[in-house]
Amino acid sequence: MPRRLVLFIYAAIVILPFSMVLFTTFKTTPELYKNPLGLPENWALSNYKELFMKESMTTYFLNSVIVTLISVACILLFASLISYTIIRMPKKLGYLFFGFFVVGMMVPTQVNMIPIYLLVNKLGLLDTLQGVILVSIGFLIPVAVFILTGFMKTLPDALIEAAKIDGASEWQTYLRVVMPLSLPSVATVTIFAFVIVWNDLLYPLLLLKSSAVKTLPIALLSFQGQYLTNYPMIFAGVIMASIPMVIAYILLQRYFVAGMTAGSVK
Repeated sequence: MPRRLVLFIYAAIVILPFSMVLFTTFKTTPELYKNPLGLPENWALSNYKELFMKESMTTYFLNSVIVTLISVACILLFASLISYTIIRMPKKLGYLFFGFFVVGMMVPTQVNMIPIYLLVNKLGLLDTLQGVILVSIGFLIPVAVFILTGFMKTLPDALIEAAKIDGASEWQTYLRVVMPLSLPSVATVTIFAFVIVWNDLLYPLLLLKSSAVKTLPIALLSFQGQYLTNYPMIFAGVIMASIPMVIAYILLQRYFVAGMTAGSVK
């Protein structure tokens, strides 16, 4: 009974704010200020229509999709290769390389803003999606290596040695043995990186200026004015921005849960 009560309270804490945000998307701004907690008088889709028809939201949405998919794919590729290399190194050398990435996790994001801006500008990638993609990859690889290396270290050495005895190369062992067994941790990194890159506001705001290359989080800022904020439009954008993350979690939740619990019973 106490467990059910705790779960009910937790569900209420999650569902009630989400319901308020969802209901607000069907209101007008005057109606929101008149009755902020009530249901909409007219369940209109005008905010969603205006979002995509008048605010170039489709372009912003596609920019976010491009940045997120390419960044996550590159993060998974590079981090998994690095992690596999670390576990195949002699222990002392492996710990040394692993320590470099752990140190990279300790550097606050805000400390890197000026050096990153200067570097991207020097590379000629300022105000381009390529610049944001490179920065996102560099920022998240240390975390991805930390997660993947920790999981790969739990894999039995006998499996890798058996593959070597059967004549498999390092590349074949990586693709056919290590990666299939590491799917739970790969799913964990995928969801983590997807959420971080998709919702990232700092680096796109720092590196992107033109409307043609802005991402979705930056676009949502345009609904906030000096004297009036269009909250129904903002909340509609938030709902639309949340859909890809929900879909990604639904598709990968089985592997994600396995990755979170891996090693807990060993």
